Amino acid sequence: MPTITADRLIALLEQFVKTTGQPIDLLLVGALAMQCYGLRERYTNDVDGELTGPLQPLVTFLTDEGVPADLTQDISGWSIVAMPPGYRARATDLVSHPGLRIRLLEPVDFVIAKLRRGIELDLDDALYVVHRFEISRTAIEQAAASAIAASPQDTALFLFRKTVELFCRLLPESPA
Repeated sequence: MPTITADRLIALLEQFVKTTGQPIDLLLVGALAMQCYGLRERYTNDVDGELTGPLQPLVTFLTDEGVPADLTQDISGWSIVAMPPGYRARATDLVSHPGLRIRLLEPVDFVIAKLRRGIELDLDDALYVVHRFEISRTAIEQAAASAIAASPQDTALFLFRKTVELFCRLLPESPA
């Protein structure tokens, strides 16, 4: 399966909008977001994101183009641990054309998204974004507390807290 780049995805989405007339508002969250955050050598075969509007027409289109898509209307639902409230409002536009909007999570929200799953690759991605955008330990701890407060009470919160705690130990102390 060929790799996909952010540029190829943008071209495909422009084609979809032109062909179908259906608007797209996509919030990227996976490896393609990493490319957009500056890690150009981060490769992937699929698209991960949150789509406003009907999923199936776009998923079918991308699949027909050889691009698997893990799309949802609520990335917060990908884990028991919620995304920090307001993550959609804080997202920034990568592309904003008539009928096509592609957004990226605010970097600290992206870090929380990665820590929710917490596998090694996610931790590497989170560490890259922390260093690239100079995110403080305090900002991560505050965003994690916000995510926990918005989450249902579950034992998964214990694991998330531990992941955040261990991750923050890798970071320099936040200035007072």
